[in-house]
Amino acid sequence: MKTKRWAIVLMLITTVLTSFAQVFYKKASSKLSLDLIALITNYDLIIGIFLYLVAAVLMITAFKGGEVSILYPIVATSYIWVSLLSIYFFNETINVYKWLGVIAIFFGVALTGLGSNKETIKNVGAI
Repeated sequence: MKTKRWAIVLMLITTVLTSFAQVFYKKASSKLSLDLIALITNYDLIIGIFLYLVAAVLMITAFKGGEVSILYPIVATSYIWVSLLSIYFFNETINVYKWLGVIAIFFGVALTGLGSNKETIKNVGAI
């Protein structure tokens, strides 16, 4: 089965949505309480849960359009988005080791996608 581009796009959108959900979870954590009323009125928590729900539907839809071995590694890009969002929303600093990790994730996802393409494997073997 060949993975369709729309499935890859949906997976990227999924990772962005889950990354924003994590930002909302972080914001919600400062107001977290075991009181039921406080949980129900914690709008950051509710928005985070909603974003995860939408992302889950998009991920399931994306799986209809391609191979899991190609699509699921894209989820790792959420580490990249969360790093960038944490700089913007929480003024966190990213040191050189974190940036190296982000670069490694980027290339790891790219190599996984390339490695899943049978034509690429044949071409590499011919070199």
